[in-house]
Amino acid sequence: MTLDPHARVGAYEILAPLGAGGMGEVYLARDPKLDRNVALKVLSGRLSGDPESLGRFEREAKAVAALSHPNILAIHDFGVDGGVAYAVTELLEGETLRERMGGSPLPVRKAIDYALQLASGLAAAHGKGIVHRDLKPENLFVTNDGRVKILDFGLARITAPDAGDPSTQSPTAVPGTQPGTVMGTMGYMSPEQVKGRPADHRSDLFAFGAILYEMLSGARAFKGDSAAETMSAILKEDPLDLASTGRSFPPGIERIIQHCLEKVPEERFQSPRDIAFALQ
Repeated sequence: MTLDPHARVGAYEILAPLGAGGMGEVYLARDPKLDRNVALKVLSGRLSGDPESLGRFEREAKAVAALSHPNILAIHDFGVDGGVAYAVTELLEGETLRERMGGSPLPVRKAIDYALQLASGLAAAHGKGIVHRDLKPENLFVTNDGRVKILDFGLARITAPDAGDPSTQSPTAVPGTQPGTVMGTMGYMSPEQVKGRPADHRSDLFAFGAILYEMLSGARAFKGDSAAETMSAILKEDPLDLASTGRSFPPGIERIIQHCLEKVPEERFQSPRDIAFALQ
């Protein structure tokens, strides 16, 4: 489905296309009530009629709406208009972390700054019982003023929120993944995801370690010539030492990454706040 300029979806006027993906298209749109530009994500036509896809789209909107944090994309509205499901989010200006890296390592200070912001956003999500399950450079956006935003909670799973905190009560729940179902993106999945086992917040911390490694080294932590080789590397191998890049790094940074990338969840960091404390 392609929307023409000046078409209306709900109360919003389409201005121009911004991009497209497997789930649908994203448009620059105008919010007439608040007189501001927004991003409007439209579920593709073939998926709008699929109850499972529509449910996933709505769960993503509700998951993000449950969060209010500077390092997580803000959602303003969700609805269905004439069979078209749409979500309205803040309009971001900048580029994805993948684009920012451009296949090269980032300056160490910048990489650690981005990692601390990612840890802060993850702590907010995990505090609400939301596990992202698909963290990767394409799902992290760096705004023009250097703010990191976590995007795309389409594979998010809602677990029990932090006990004893009424503010963490989640508005929705996502059933657990069926055993044997592999969910995530190759190269950033945790060993338990590769095995099709349930993924909790510690799977996000494994992906965090892979992303931090890539920001510092310019190379992916786990990458084979085939999907099978990449999965085998995740299960059995460790990335090359950062020292092999010939760059100098703060003492302890390699140990932090290794602790994130432990194969057994119980042996990893147990929270983003622990990672942030170690980085600081």
